[in-house]
Amino acid sequence: MRFIIFIGVCMILFCSMVQAETMYVGDEIKITLRTGPRTDHKILAMIKSGQEVEALQTDNDWTQVKLLNGMEGWVLTRFLTYDKPCQLETEILKKKHEALSAQSSFLLKENGVYKEESKRLRKELSGSEEMLAAVNKSYDTLKKESADFLELKSKYELTSSQLAGQTKKVENLEEELSKLLSHRNIIWFLSGAGVLVFGILIGFSAKRQRRKSSLL
Repeated sequence: MRFIIFIGVCMILFCSMVQAETMYVGDEIKITLRTGPRTDHKILAMIKSGQEVEALQTDNDWTQVKLLNGMEGWVLTRFLTYDKPCQLETEILKKKHEALSAQSSFLLKENGVYKEESKRLRKELSGSEEMLAAVNKSYDTLKKESADFLELKSKYELTSSQLAGQTKKVENLEEELSKLLSHRNIIWFLSGAGVLVFGILIGFSAKRQRRKSSLL
């Protein structure tokens, strides 16, 4: 019987433990700001946790403070601390987290822009490298053609010089030939004239002989 009761109690405790939920005590509280350092003094305002105050003087368990709006009064010293309350620290950390999240989002976006820019620059660099390779190839071709051109120019100048010499020789030969032809024409003319004169002399001589014969 005792064992059955023990089992039942354990089951009830177990069910209670299963139904229990984890909870936390709230950090935010409010304290009274009074006209004097006792609880029977008039309440001027309610100060919530995390609010900044300026400590003016201390009287046993009470401290005279000045609020940011200029209001002065007394509060219990045990509620004051030099450390920032957890809620205020949480708010500060939350704001820092939001700022860091915004900054992280901005940096991620900016990183995306930089990646696109880097991609574009790599593409332009690849195009520039291809263009540089084409320019180098054209330069090599031009350099080779220039060397061939200089060689052809040298040969052309040599051939032109030789041609000029040959032309000069031809002109000299033509001049000599012209002189020879002129001399030959003169000789032929003189020969023809001599033959003509010789014929005339022969004819004249024959005519005289005929005349003599007729007189005899």
